[in-house]
Amino acid sequence: MHQVSALRAELARPVRLRTTDLDEARQVIRQNFYSNVVDLLQPSPVLSGHFAVSRLRRVTIGALQFGADLRMRFGELTAYHVDVPLTGSMVWHQGGLDPLLATVDEAAVFQPGRTTVLDRWDGDCRLLAVKIERPELELQLERLLNAPVRLPLRLEPAMDISRGPGRSWVRLVRMVAEDAQTSQGLVRHDLVADRLHEAVVTGLLLAADHPYRERLARPVPPSRPAPVKRAIDAMEAHPEHPFTVSALAEISGVGIRQLQEGFRQHAGMPPMDYLRRIRLARVHEELRRKEPGQVTVTDVAHRWGFTHRGRFAGAYRRRYGVTPSATLHKTQG
Repeated sequence: MHQVSALRAELARPVRLRTTDLDEARQVIRQNFYSNVVDLLQPSPVLSGHFAVSRLRRVTIGALQFGADLRMRFGELTAYHVDVPLTGSMVWHQGGLDPLLATVDEAAVFQPGRTTVLDRWDGDCRLLAVKIERPELELQLERLLNAPVRLPLRLEPAMDISRGPGRSWVRLVRMVAEDAQTSQGLVRHDLVADRLHEAVVTGLLLAADHPYRERLARPVPPSRPAPVKRAIDAMEAHPEHPFTVSALAEISGVGIRQLQEGFRQHAGMPPMDYLRRIRLARVHEELRRKEPGQVTVTDVAHRWGFTHRGRFAGAYRRRYGVTPSATLHKTQG
């Protein structure tokens, strides 16, 4: 029987840096999170930066401190992001919204696709920065609900971390961040890394406020049967592969009609529609991450398995509300 092996993303080597050089600090943020512009707010600042950053699959976690009051500006974020002050506080805003205050009791939750400003990062503020790539959070929500969701997912900008699920999620993230910095940590084992990665992503969906949170709190619906799960695992591992329904049925170990009925009941759509949704998410992620001179829409679409330009463009617009070109050129609202 034809099998598609799971695609494992390596756990990147952790970054540890202490520096008094502002340019070096900017570079760490740019390489691990986003391009940035930093303005020091003190007349004669003495920078005392301390950075420890780790990547777990499609989640990046950093313990960050500058040791000086500063203002940091970004363009449109490409991911869902949470800043959790461990000490001190930070004033921030996105787009044209009013500034908000992040504290040790209330984390800042950032939306992708919006310009972002940290108006004042206090010198005594040490925080955990958690970046979750957009398709990862959105696809996980759909997996948990066994149903498609309206995109983009809108998270409330503040999250209570003083109690309840928010506090538990911060504890989990701190544990993962600390373990990832050790050379022999359990995070470096695939069996553990996969589960911790899923726990961090799912935990945010349970801790943050959003339109689907109440549905997640309801009794868990029956889990997907093994044949459907095998097909979904194969598609998510290699969405660019030219799958057919027959090939997916062979991977699943059931007949075509049984597989189609399983997807109808447990995914709410046919197998090939599910595959197209995964491919669109990968295209969307790459177009947001790249600059216009680096790739073309056609190249990215072909790389993820789309061969008909017109049908691809129509499906993309229905899913994301903008054209692929608008995403690449960062012109969507």
